[in-house]
Amino acid sequence: MSWSPCPDPKLGNRESVEAIEMMLVPRAVDLAGMDVRRVLPSRERQMVGPFIFFDQMGPAEFLTDSGLDVRPHPHINLATLTYLFDGEIVHRDSLGSEQTIRPGEVNWMKAGRGIVHSERTDPQRRRHAHDLFGIQSWVALPEDHEESEPEFKHFDGEDVPVVDSQGLRARVLAGTAFGEQATMKTPSPALYAEVSADADTTVPIDTTFDERAIYTLDGDVRIDGCTFGPHRLLVFRPGAEIHVEALEDAHFMLFGGDPMESERYIWWNFVSSRKERIEQAKEEWANGLFETVPGDEEDFIPLPGQRSS
Repeated sequence: MSWSPCPDPKLGNRESVEAIEMMLVPRAVDLAGMDVRRVLPSRERQMVGPFIFFDQMGPAEFLTDSGLDVRPHPHINLATLTYLFDGEIVHRDSLGSEQTIRPGEVNWMKAGRGIVHSERTDPQRRRHAHDLFGIQSWVALPEDHEESEPEFKHFDGEDVPVVDSQGLRARVLAGTAFGEQATMKTPSPALYAEVSADADTTVPIDTTFDERAIYTLDGDVRIDGCTFGPHRLLVFRPGAEIHVEALEDAHFMLFGGDPMESERYIWWNFVSSRKERIEQAKEEWANGLFETVPGDEEDFIPLPGQRSS
């Protein structure tokens, strides 16, 4: 997904909830023909562990002859992690990868020294009305991985470990959660899981990482005696014992990890530990020095402030 300017999320006042360090509420904007709720980065909080960007895509309904069209655009020094609940997206990149992602599957694209990709709806799917709903996050890379070779990996649904026990269902996308280890390996220690809980189920959150959060998608949950509805990012205090009580059937994303070893800068689609590297990437994209996407060479998103030719 490409960066588009978005209003800053609102910071909630939850001082009475000792387990929660911060609550952020995203605002919805239109991006590529669908509603997007962006919660990271914000003025109040840039990252949770290595996660520096967190978008809820949809739910969106596309009419006949319409669909997602995120034109080719560049990334450096980060990895994108795409996960769908509904719909399909065709990913293409400058490595020559072409992969359709469907619900329950994972696309992991490590930009490293630089990559270009597009995300579109397949022409066949455009012939009928269709839905799209998912999450795209960006993971900042450790300094010694920032300029590594780019790569793309796809994980089918059967490659994602599933926990199903006593009203809790979780798909472990990265790291270890609820006793299961993800197939996908991340360059720095991280946790990422999709969690569904039946009403009256309590979900314990492990204290492995100091930086942990949940993003609520559906249903009311209670933590430390306080109730939260959908579309809330709840960042937990380091070391706090967290128990998420589902007051009704609830759905949320759990994520976090070790803090990065140094500050990260973000501008448009570029993330780096070095400001000068971002300036270099700007010049390279403006001057057409990135590689193109096979099968999608004719279109691109210009650098902000630059007119498309």
